[in-house]
Amino acid sequence: MADFYTSVTLDAKRCKGCINCIKRCPTEAIRVRKGKAVITREKCVDCGECIRICPAHAKQSMYTKFEDINKYEYKIALPDQALYGQFNNLSDVNIVLTGLKQLGFDYVFETAAAAEYQTLKMKSYIEEHKDKWPLISAECPAVVRLISIRFPSLIEHIMPFISSMELAAYEARRRAMQTTGLPAEKIGVFAISPCPAKVTSMVLPLGIEKTGIDGVLAIKEIYPRLLNAMSEIQYKVEDLSIAGRAGIRWGSTSGQAVGVTKEAYIAADGIENVMEVLEELEGEKLHKLKFVELNACNGGCVGGALNVENPFIARAKLQTLRANMPEFKNSMDINDAELANKTMWQKEMDYKPVFRLGENIAESISLRAKVDELEKKFPGYDCGGCGAPSCRAFAQDIVRGIVNRTECPLIDSFKIMEDNNESN
Repeated sequence: MADFYTSVTLDAKRCKGCINCIKRCPTEAIRVRKGKAVITREKCVDCGECIRICPAHAKQSMYTKFEDINKYEYKIALPDQALYGQFNNLSDVNIVLTGLKQLGFDYVFETAAAAEYQTLKMKSYIEEHKDKWPLISAECPAVVRLISIRFPSLIEHIMPFISSMELAAYEARRRAMQTTGLPAEKIGVFAISPCPAKVTSMVLPLGIEKTGIDGVLAIKEIYPRLLNAMSEIQYKVEDLSIAGRAGIRWGSTSGQAVGVTKEAYIAADGIENVMEVLEELEGEKLHKLKFVELNACNGGCVGGALNVENPFIARAKLQTLRANMPEFKNSMDINDAELANKTMWQKEMDYKPVFRLGENIAESISLRAKVDELEKKFPGYDCGGCGAPSCRAFAQDIVRGIVNRTECPLIDSFKIMEDNNESN
């Protein structure tokens, strides 16, 4: 499907054919075929769970090479809040920001500044759209993509705000053009990201036609370079930070919720917990909520697969770091009409029926009946020996014509057990 892309890749040479990934994938996007994992890209939401769980490190994420920044005359870095949580004993974010300039960036614009701006905009939006409560944050791209393929009834509840990364890219480029007089194409904007889903968002942006990002650098890739640069700064730290606590807080779970509403909200992290909350929302079991903040990674963005630090330690570091910061620095004009317009989606989110068995509803119902009948013929152990995460998933693969039922390693022994039980 041309409308789908995933930044998660497989190194077949490293893959051992184990079933760890197929058991942990929330969308059942992975199968093991002929001893190697296979990723179905239209079902992948780039949550990074397979990257974390793979013991052979066969799953990796694509991202921009650091050297690519040199393709542009003027280079801008957009550090994610999670970046600050990777360093020990960090007392001032300006040390990190100055370090980025030491690496070759001409300008540094914090993603947290855009998050701070959006905190105020989202707060107003929530109160103005009570008819759509509970409203779901669109900040985590893995969650938004998950909703678009698994929970179509919840699409209308997604807050139509572009990500803070995209908003930061727009504002940073706009300021750079005004300052330098350079045209947009000579200015490179590079996000420094903790997760594969944000890499994918550069290729398939959410809510907008075209991304403002020219590249996404992985935190784990830039970390050693930055660490060296920071050690050489000494007393030459520049005052570059333009974000307060409200924006920095977005780097970990509940950071958005605390800023936009102090009551009637739920904040969940970890893809399995996210799935449970979405199922509860779909079943209309969570009443009287205003706002829902969901993060695919444990701990929020500090738990992204492209980080280097343990998410819980990184979260604690962020808490300490922002303790002495002002709540808001208001570095982006809340009354700027052009900016306010840019922060909202320019196109609606569509439902992508990647799990539908047939071409239409009638055919899907007929095929689902076949899946139900076929599933009864299998042991029900969900052992993964067939290469699918469950017996039902295996039955669906058979109905789709992808595999043969004989690929179940236990079906013969299960039939013998059934015959013995009937004879007794």
